[in-house]
Amino acid sequence: MIVLFHVQHLLGIGHLTRAATLARGLAMEGFEVTVGSGGEPVPGVDFGRATFVQLPPARVADRRFSELLDANGAPVGDAWKARRRDRLLDLYEKVGPDFVLTELFPFGRRQLRFELLPLLDRAAADRERTGRPRIACSVRDILVQSPKPERTREMLAFARHYYDLVLVHGDPRFVSLDATFPHAREIADRVAYTGYVVARSERPPGEPERKAGEADAEVIVSAGGGAVGGKLLEAALAARPRTPLADAGWRLLAGANLPEPVFRSLAARAPDGVSVERFRPDFRRLLRSARLSISQGGYNTLMEVLDAEVRAVVVPYAGGLETEQTLRANLLAARGLVEVVGEEELGPESIAAAVARALAKPPSGGLAGVDTSGVAATARALRDLAVR
Repeated sequence: MIVLFHVQHLLGIGHLTRAATLARGLAMEGFEVTVGSGGEPVPGVDFGRATFVQLPPARVADRRFSELLDANGAPVGDAWKARRRDRLLDLYEKVGPDFVLTELFPFGRRQLRFELLPLLDRAAADRERTGRPRIACSVRDILVQSPKPERTREMLAFARHYYDLVLVHGDPRFVSLDATFPHAREIADRVAYTGYVVARSERPPGEPERKAGEADAEVIVSAGGGAVGGKLLEAALAARPRTPLADAGWRLLAGANLPEPVFRSLAARAPDGVSVERFRPDFRRLLRSARLSISQGGYNTLMEVLDAEVRAVVVPYAGGLETEQTLRANLLAARGLVEVVGEEELGPESIAAAVARALAKPPSGGLAGVDTSGVAATARALRDLAVR
């Protein structure tokens, strides 16, 4: 069964990372997956056996997601949009999918209607004529709520008109879609919860067993894609000598999108015992043996932190209209699984205090009691959809 999976990351890289985890897993389950990515290239993202196709890249101008920019940083115009729409439609024709899967849309990525609506129209017309492809949405557990009622009505209209299935990558026992999309019950017949999508890594052959929290282990500070992680890295570096882990090794992972001057400044000021790197392909392995994690609160990072059962301090990103990371982090804090530092209070003192609180508690129970079968359940849901 052939899947065309459209994904667009604009500021961070979480959407692309989760799509890559799903694409790898679906390919391992026997699907033939092609990922069409519309964001800027990100080194080190593993798509496994899936085919990756880079569309002409776009990003946003600022945290308000108010304007799309092309690869040169210029606002995209009608000609650019037409070229990218045509490129996506050509990819659809070449792939000939049994499933069209859109990441987040129609619950976000409204800026991409210029290409997604033509894609969905083409797919819906083929479905009407031949019974394929089926159309599904891949969406995380928590949405950013729109302040405009007309946007919500538009989301509902698109979901009803085009989509056979809305795959919610979460567990309603933890948080349900209607917590951030109050009209979810109006499309309840299309919604399927898959459980959380978690990227797991096996211990390499010959590597000794090591558990998170051991006394000589290092502290991992991670900033996701890095576009908005500079303040977190700066605060963590300044907090180190104020914490009980001042003598431990600290590893700062800056992300591919942290501005180069900020990266160079951090690296130049890092004392002995602190390393500053852009990216580690073995991030999950590092977490599995870390003493403590300090990170932002994106979906993928938190799933990996919890899966590693490592003590954690989380600084959720809350710029612009973003509420998703804060809500998820606070829900986890209420369960005693993480310590939260609000972005508005971020500084060396608040990080140091949160580190002390985290160390005073036993390691978290991780994801016990939460459904983490997101990849396998997504594969089952698509197979079920194919025979409806």
